[in-house]
Amino acid sequence: MKPHIRAALSLAPKGALFILIALACAAPACRGRQAGPAGSEPVRIGIITSLTGTESRFGIAQRYGYEMALAEINGSGGVLGKPVELVYQDDTSRVEVAMSAVENLVEDSGTCAIIGAYSSSATFPSTAVADRYRIPMVVPSAVTDEITRQGYPWVFRVCAPASVYVREMMKFLTEGAGARRLAVVYENTQFGSSVAKAALEQAPGAGIEIVSFEAYDPGSPDYTPLLTRIKSENPEAVFFVSYLADATLLMRQSKEIDLNPKVFAGGGAGFSLPDFLKGASDAAEYTISVTQWTPDALWTGSREWAAAFRSRFNYDPSYHSVQTYISLKIVADAIARAGSTDRAAVRDAIKATAMDSIFGPIRFDEKGQNDHPVAITQVIGGKFVTVWPRAAALRQAILPTPLWTERGRG
Repeated sequence: MKPHIRAALSLAPKGALFILIALACAAPACRGRQAGPAGSEPVRIGIITSLTGTESRFGIAQRYGYEMALAEINGSGGVLGKPVELVYQDDTSRVEVAMSAVENLVEDSGTCAIIGAYSSSATFPSTAVADRYRIPMVVPSAVTDEITRQGYPWVFRVCAPASVYVREMMKFLTEGAGARRLAVVYENTQFGSSVAKAALEQAPGAGIEIVSFEAYDPGSPDYTPLLTRIKSENPEAVFFVSYLADATLLMRQSKEIDLNPKVFAGGGAGFSLPDFLKGASDAAEYTISVTQWTPDALWTGSREWAAAFRSRFNYDPSYHSVQTYISLKIVADAIARAGSTDRAAVRDAIKATAMDSIFGPIRFDEKGQNDHPVAITQVIGGKFVTVWPRAAALRQAILPTPLWTERGRG
């Protein structure tokens, strides 16, 4: 293992270190390139995401966003008069593979920038590698605050960080739901720990008492002992920080043990995917979640984009797809303004980005962080509906959450 990878891995959370077993997935489509029309030498942009492994559902959602943006960019003539080509690296949902993917893309002199990865566990140490090798890296989805807290001059984040997630959730719980006793249940990953830590820090200032603070190792087949402990504390709200499989199981098993807080809340991620609605079924109903974007967002073009996305993929868009769509647009715009694929020139152009978009205004601060607001959704009638902040809400949230034994009556 190269020394700088070993050093970067030391920054990853316990439980996030995995043995390198692959540099890319077996299928050529996963590790190959996706290009525009044939012609002049293409402009190459590296993409790191989880096309296989435990986070593959998120990686697929991300790829949909890239495909939408690529079609539009190349359909409009490409960049610098050349087609854009995406060089995919599948990180297989593993930290070391994501870090090695950065090196693979660095060594390809034609790759002028990198976008990715998906998870915070994979992205955080990967940004250190990108900064070391001086290649611009745009982070579309990973939320751990540490990514931009480092102040890496070659790293830029489009999405809001974990601290912003929690700040808006605390406002909702107190002002919108009247909940003051909170249980925090989080997976022991970079993402889970970052959001949970922010909740622990911000709760006292919001007048919220944390009555239970429980970490778990993801992938368990049974969370009933953990949920039973939570139930014994009688919280008014339960805040889950989980990826898709665990979000689904936690809600199903909350129903099984008759856990009935006033609010079931999620920290985005698994609670925001259309697949959560399918997997959790009726147990998903009334759940609250932080989200970075909704199809009914007030930003210009959001609804039209969502309709075009559904038509193209026969799949409801989540914020993960919008984040990668706009990230690729940002990089393409920066290359055009730089008038070059020189990595330093592209980095400087990304830093100077001032763009209005379906994801809201894009402007990076001195640490590379975009100031992006978040919203709160509730599952109502099997659909995500924006319920917070009040200025953007389509309707009020249904609270308190109906008891499991009373759902479906009348």
